[in-house]
Amino acid sequence: MKKNLLQTGSYLAVFVIIIFQSCIKYPNLKPTNGINSANVYTNAAGYKSVLAKVYGSFATTGNQGPAGNGDVQGIDEGFSDFYRMFWEAEELSTDEAVISWGDVGVQDFHNMNWSPNNSFITGLYYRSLYQITLCNEFIRQSSDKELSSRGITGGDADQIRQFAREARFLRAFQYWVLMDIFGNPPFSTEATVIGGAPPPQITRSNLFNYIESELKAIEPDMPAPHTNEYGRADKAAVWALLARLYLNAQVYSGTTRYTDAITYSKKVIDAGYSLISNYSWLMLADNNLNTSNTGEFIFTINYDGIHTQGYGGTTFMTHAAVGGSMSAASFGIDGGWAGIRVTKNLPALFPGYPAFTTITDTRAEFYTSGQNLDIQDLTKFTDGLAVTKFKNLQRNGSPGSNLSFSDIDMPLFRLPEMYLIYAEAVLRGGTGGDQSTALGYINNLRTRAYGNNSGNITSGQLTLDFILDERARELYWEGFRRTDLIRYNKFVEASYLWPWKGGVASGTAVPAYRKLYPLPSRDINANTNLVQNPGY
Repeated sequence: MKKNLLQTGSYLAVFVIIIFQSCIKYPNLKPTNGINSANVYTNAAGYKSVLAKVYGSFATTGNQGPAGNGDVQGIDEGFSDFYRMFWEAEELSTDEAVISWGDVGVQDFHNMNWSPNNSFITGLYYRSLYQITLCNEFIRQSSDKELSSRGITGGDADQIRQFAREARFLRAFQYWVLMDIFGNPPFSTEATVIGGAPPPQITRSNLFNYIESELKAIEPDMPAPHTNEYGRADKAAVWALLARLYLNAQVYSGTTRYTDAITYSKKVIDAGYSLISNYSWLMLADNNLNTSNTGEFIFTINYDGIHTQGYGGTTFMTHAAVGGSMSAASFGIDGGWAGIRVTKNLPALFPGYPAFTTITDTRAEFYTSGQNLDIQDLTKFTDGLAVTKFKNLQRNGSPGSNLSFSDIDMPLFRLPEMYLIYAEAVLRGGTGGDQSTALGYINNLRTRAYGNNSGNITSGQLTLDFILDERARELYWEGFRRTDLIRYNKFVEASYLWPWKGGVASGTAVPAYRKLYPLPSRDINANTNLVQNPGY
């Protein structure tokens, strides 16, 4: 497909780090090129330049192979960034997305017939492990022993310890990804000996406990909500990940934790975030404006059309969604890739379906002209409605900084998810919350969507099935759907079908083992500590 224009990724024997041009949305995290392990860790400024690279690894591409030595076979380095591969695993396997391309393995997602040799699954696996490796090294170099040996004390040492807590959060997030997608991955920390024996495998339940303990350990000393630089983690990001963790705890650990999901979602809700006024502003080129004391973004991957050029992330989300009779210029891009669309199950959740000649719920951002509602051919872009949610345009209608690469930042956590977690956890029997408050949160979302209270629901309408549908309406194409359907027992089961589920036009059930993706064959072969997930 596409080729990345940036040559990113420089590796030293022990010190693993990305060399890249920092996104301008990290104004105080600008790294210095030409650094190495001998001179970078000499002062707080040097540590901060490395922290920029740890954060930046979420938005840049390449070097996620088994030894950090280049591309995973079958995946072009230019579109191998974390979010694109995560999105494919979370969305293409569900009712929310199909793709028209014929890259080997990409159609396996929607057909639900992937194998341990799938290049895209392998790419996501190694990408997450690679980013964990970056975090481990940074945390290792930030220990009290290392700081003391370098004569770093006082306020500088305290600042570096804070940087390390942020790296621990980023590591916890990537371990959450591995736990959610693969269940039982290999496990390493800053204590793991570099170049030593292959890492051991950790069980899903033990990894749940580890992620929880890490987040609880760093929580007290993380920056207060809204006080850290844009794109960096704070207490609210920690609370948000804990809330998500606890909502899915029964899947991950076998034990429900709905009361904890209420507690931590409420911490975020009470931290001063609020909904922006216009849903269509969520995924625009200047959506960094959605993060402020009055905004709803809690933690984002920051993309920039000049400094993070690659064919993943929101560049993928914008270009791949445009094709057919759609005007690329109206999306702030130089051309569409005619790739991703939705099955009819998603638009069916909105009023105005199927023609959408009248829009009452403004979240129904679909393009219908020249598009067929039904999908006869997964590889035909005009089969399935297109989605117009991502636009490389600013609020004033002007394009982003580069027509080829997106300026849209990707929120990994935003306030509406916390509203939805709170409501679902209340309905599932968690304590510490109440249904009246939950109803108010849901109606906040619907008031924004409808522009008035005409879409508000009553307490009798607030059911678990309604919450699942409302999560789809609010969060579609943001990387939630597979996890949500698994939690609701609707992912592999025959009780809920969508077009081409399991490779059958009308949809079919698939074996339960598909709730987890397989560990890649190449890692199973390389690491004798690993046992493959059942069914593969």
